[in-house]
Amino acid sequence: MKPLLNIEDISVNYGAIKALKNVSMSVNKGHIVSLIGANGAGKSTLLKAIVGLEPLIGGSITYGDITLATDNIRKSIRTENIAKLGISLVPEGRHVFTDMSVEENLDMGAFLVRDDALIKRKKEEMYDFFPILGERRRQKTRSLSGGEQQMMAIARALMSSPKLLLLDEPGLGLAPLIVQDIFEKIAYINKTENITVFLVEQNAKMALKASTEGYVMENGRIVLSGSSEKLLKSKEVQEAYLGA
Repeated sequence: MKPLLNIEDISVNYGAIKALKNVSMSVNKGHIVSLIGANGAGKSTLLKAIVGLEPLIGGSITYGDITLATDNIRKSIRTENIAKLGISLVPEGRHVFTDMSVEENLDMGAFLVRDDALIKRKKEEMYDFFPILGERRRQKTRSLSGGEQQMMAIARALMSSPKLLLLDEPGLGLAPLIVQDIFEKIAYINKTENITVFLVEQNAKMALKASTEGYVMENGRIVLSGSSEKLLKSKEVQEAYLGA
């Protein structure tokens, strides 16, 4: 099976700091793939590289048959055009528009959609999927709790009907019950909408239980990979990330 997303030998620098070092990995269509690792390992940098926010100094990123990025000597696709291809990113920290209402945030997620009837239908779908957002559609987003803002960020990303959803630390700073609810929503989206999910998460146990395959990143390198079940049983993963 040809991967939906293929990352081959990429490197990213922040000045003299090597943030990503020859990273290779893939995400198959319809799967949930997780990337785990400690804070500062390079996980968020990888997501930013996928959507064109960080230039590569080596390697390539391919989405289907389309090359999204190669090293900085050659041309890469601009971030807004990557979004048009069907890739949505929910960034770490949510980055919702706090001075806008819930509904206005959803409208921002549909900025590439030109069909008003479709936008209206997608908003109603999001309100059905996240009922609390429907109840608070007129409220400023700053009035929402952290968990509700995370739901808002995911709903906003879904407004463009993506084929690939990139999630950066969706459980960060949230209560366990809220995290569980969000991960159940992610599984539902994947199953019912056939949206492929690439999940970056520090909560290794939660991420691996939610995914089909997983990767472990340390200091900008992929150090382990395999089925999520295999990684959950790995002595190295248990000792480093699961508290075993």
